[in-house]
Amino acid sequence: MAKPSPSPISSGELRGPRTCDCELALLPLSQLLPLQPDCFQLRGDQLAVLRPPRYRPAGGFTVLSDGALHHNGQRHCRLTGHFKRDVELTSHRDYKDYRETILTRPLVFFTNVRTKNYSSKVSEKTYALIVNTRHPKMRRQIEHGMNTVISSVFGESYKLRFDFQEVVKNFFPPGSHLVTGEDLSFSYEFKSDALFDFFYWFGISKNTVAVTGKVLNLSNTTPEKKEISTMFLEKMGEPYVRLNSFSDRKFSATSRDSIDGFNCSLTPQPSLTNPPVRVC
Repeated sequence: MAKPSPSPISSGELRGPRTCDCELALLPLSQLLPLQPDCFQLRGDQLAVLRPPRYRPAGGFTVLSDGALHHNGQRHCRLTGHFKRDVELTSHRDYKDYRETILTRPLVFFTNVRTKNYSSKVSEKTYALIVNTRHPKMRRQIEHGMNTVISSVFGESYKLRFDFQEVVKNFFPPGSHLVTGEDLSFSYEFKSDALFDFFYWFGISKNTVAVTGKVLNLSNTTPEKKEISTMFLEKMGEPYVRLNSFSDRKFSATSRDSIDGFNCSLTPQPSLTNPPVRVC
């Protein structure tokens, strides 16, 4: 009797378009593209992260990347419209802009995973990891990491890195290999004008936060699951409404990359006919 091929292990299955229970989500890039054509388009050897449609100008996703990927291990693609995974900040304004960039939209990372089926055939596939930064648990881990490092360096330079490798590795069956696991992280380095940065020079103020959370399996194999996944992603990419925030400002040049003609306003303007909906 033939054994069924292994499928990804997840902490939950998608049953409806609610996003408030989603901390992290994972699905193949080949499935994400047709589900979100207004946000992601593969054009030859270029994967474009598009500006959100006009009806949700502050919505969409924030893709963090080094600017290139091998689609399913075969096709080399260059990314446009993404944000750099590793940035350098030199002012408090840069820091505030960067913090809002990270926390106002879901984060997306692309990574390649090799799996082996029961016939010992190895396949490599590109996956998209979606981090719901609006979920209290995800937001709390990121904010806590940022606040803790600030309170511990006393105005000196520091570097903070957030890593999702372990939580993604645990999603897949044993024996799977993260080919580009380093792509599942992002960091920022704050350079102060302190005269002596002893802690920074000796690596003491360089910290890593290993982010944890439940991974939702967004892979869709039936028309019904595809429809639910589409509604789910649309809901997650809606504009984020903040109850307490300062006035709009543009993204800092130090925390963006290849944003061609992007509307950088972070706070959506309310509409009487189609008000933005807050999601977790």
